[in-house]
Amino acid sequence: MATMETVLPYLKPFYTLQYPIPTPDNPDSFPDSDYYLAGQMDIYVVITCIAVMAILRDALRLGFFEPVARWKLSRDLRLKRQRASKVNKSNGSANGHVANGNGHANGHTNGTALPPPTTKEIRQLNRSVMRFAEQGWSVVYYSLQWAFGLYVHMNLPTRVLDPTDLWLDYPHLPLAAPVKFYYLTQTAFYLHQILILNAEARRKDHVQMMTHHIITVVLMLASYFTNFTRVGCIIMVLMDWCDIFLPLAKMIRYLEISQLLCDLTFGFFMVSWFVTRHILFLIVIISTIFEAPNHIEFKWSPEERYYTTRNNFIGFNIMLLALQVIQMIWFGMICRVAWRVVMKGDGASDVRSDEEAEPDLKEE
Repeated sequence: MATMETVLPYLKPFYTLQYPIPTPDNPDSFPDSDYYLAGQMDIYVVITCIAVMAILRDALRLGFFEPVARWKLSRDLRLKRQRASKVNKSNGSANGHVANGNGHANGHTNGTALPPPTTKEIRQLNRSVMRFAEQGWSVVYYSLQWAFGLYVHMNLPTRVLDPTDLWLDYPHLPLAAPVKFYYLTQTAFYLHQILILNAEARRKDHVQMMTHHIITVVLMLASYFTNFTRVGCIIMVLMDWCDIFLPLAKMIRYLEISQLLCDLTFGFFMVSWFVTRHILFLIVIISTIFEAPNHIEFKWSPEERYYTTRNNFIGFNIMLLALQVIQMIWFGMICRVAWRVVMKGDGASDVRSDEEAEPDLKEE
């Protein structure tokens, strides 16, 4: 007991939000929430979130998604081979009647037992099971985090189509507990994604993905510690929406449920991507470049919690534009897939990633 009491104070930063302060008298959001400042000790909660995400990802992958996919795909493979065996048996019987009867006997004997799956079939099944489980985690995470982000956004005095509110009354401190927790968990997720990218086999767009994740983490940390969390929250909500539907489309494809359903889901993803990342996100970027300077003061004053100089503000905008460029490249690839579906009748597939340096295979 004494040992536990000694250790607990050192563990507390890993599971509690740091830098609490009294709730402001008239907060413009979350009036019933606890409030906090931002500080270096917040990294401890980020570390905990990374560990929890790693555990949850493997638990869902190994305990639910892989067993479901293996059961379904193994059953489908068995039925497919049974149908093929019946066709071969029928052909063998017909040939036997025309010839001398040997074909009939052999066809009947060989049709009673299925040969074992080929190495290629087993490899493809295992690969589909693994990919399905990976995408399952993405669907779970983005669905929950987008819903939480929408809740945060709806309680902040900000609007997507009129983002001027993002800059009023800067710096936006203190932070309500939901805002702080949302920011820290999102930061943890992208740091976790960077670890996964480096741990797994390199895929076709490894460089673009790594660049995207690094820029995202830098923007999140910089906006968090310079008190631009409101623009960060609105961008994350916009980004997370379409990230639900791309992995969902892949899951449908890997399970071979329905190519039409896969194509429709991919089409909805494509439209969502264009609206959220090339219209709404662009509105936010334009507001950041042209409106923000009219409402915030460029100065470095830690005492007042002003950390925005003109140079680091330019750096923010450059990174936001870099994200938009990467997403435009990806959208071009997505449009190429849509063109193949409409003009050639090919099934939808994501050409951006998922293949280990093998182009034009129909997986992500």
